[in-house]
Amino acid sequence: MKSKNITQVVGVAATVAVIGSIGSIALAAQDNSTQDRYSLTVPGGGLAFSDFRGYDGWQTVAVSETKTSVKAILANDTMIQAYKDGVPSNGKTFPEGSKVVKIEWLKKVNTKAPYFVHVPDTLKSLSFIEKDSKRFPNTHGWAYAQFTYDTPSRTFKPSVTGPECGYACHTPVASQDYIYTAYPVR
Repeated sequence: MKSKNITQVVGVAATVAVIGSIGSIALAAQDNSTQDRYSLTVPGGGLAFSDFRGYDGWQTVAVSETKTSVKAILANDTMIQAYKDGVPSNGKTFPEGSKVVKIEWLKKVNTKAPYFVHVPDTLKSLSFIEKDSKRFPNTHGWAYAQFTYDTPSRTFKPSVTGPECGYACHTPVASQDYIYTAYPVR
């Protein structure tokens, strides 16, 4: 059991290191498409892709792994500073303008590594979250969007509709200001 836990920790740590380089490659590859991804908006008054311009340079909050994918969770400077100030564990909420992006890849085993590790493979989706209480008063200020990536066409498309989509999924963490991902010690 102890060996399994160490393998998992090493795998996650290696994923963090590899996400930066592979993520840049995956994101650079999609730039060769003819799609202007920054013109995309979630229908129904939702978030726009352009609201998250520069997301690929944001700081890492954490990484996560599911059975089939690895994810990098990044945040803008406003949200990173709030995390550093102790939000939400200090009882305060994230400030207006807080933004987070989750970059999700299908995963694969790195066969060249000297140990077992999953690394990003095919880009799957980008998920965006923004706090703007004036635009989204019915969801405690939070809005959610997800854009799926189609590898053959190298294009994105909105995969959810409306600014309130995602809110129901985040209500179990209302006490954490509707954000699942904690800012781990570094």
